[in-house]
Amino acid sequence: MKRIVVAITGASGSLYGVRLLQVLLETGNEVHLTISPAATQVFAAELGLQIDPLQFNAEELLNSIPEDSQVRERTGKLYSHAYQDFSAGIASGSFLTDGMVICPCSMGTLSSIANGLSSNLIHRAADVHLKERRKLIVVPRETPLGSLQLGNMKTLSDAGAVILPAMPGFYHQPQSIMDLIDFVVTRICDQLEVSANLTKRWGNSAK
Repeated sequence: MKRIVVAITGASGSLYGVRLLQVLLETGNEVHLTISPAATQVFAAELGLQIDPLQFNAEELLNSIPEDSQVRERTGKLYSHAYQDFSAGIASGSFLTDGMVICPCSMGTLSSIANGLSSNLIHRAADVHLKERRKLIVVPRETPLGSLQLGNMKTLSDAGAVILPAMPGFYHQPQSIMDLIDFVVTRICDQLEVSANLTKRWGNSAK
């Protein structure tokens, strides 16, 4: 079992983050979740959910994707943290983790982390992972990208973060939106060394 921090911020593509949560719990991991206020606006627009970032029910998120992709058995543990709760363990380097994923990652969040700001728990937890040399995976979902955004991505990459844009492939012949979602989630899990073969890999005839 791995201990993984997941942050969902205000970029379009909230389904990527929710699906990642499901898969991490299905594969038996301990997940520490925090969401930004802007992410709750995206939840409302994309998933029809009304979520309070200070006090939210993570089960609502987990049950918000199509029934055929529901996790059948959750063997992992899920902990929720308010985005301004600096007393949370994930705000400290002494709280050991196996990595952090920001999925999706807004350009505002990306900029704040790249410039060393820690104005909320998401920024602070990301800063902790960088300074402790732990895995930090940033999943931006934005287009087009300007020079400022590209520069911030390079800054984070140089600092040790993995920049993993939500850019699904098509060689696995996706038949649904969830096939595209699962492609990206699988790549995130690969970086975390979590076994989650949700999609056919290049060179393989089966999942």
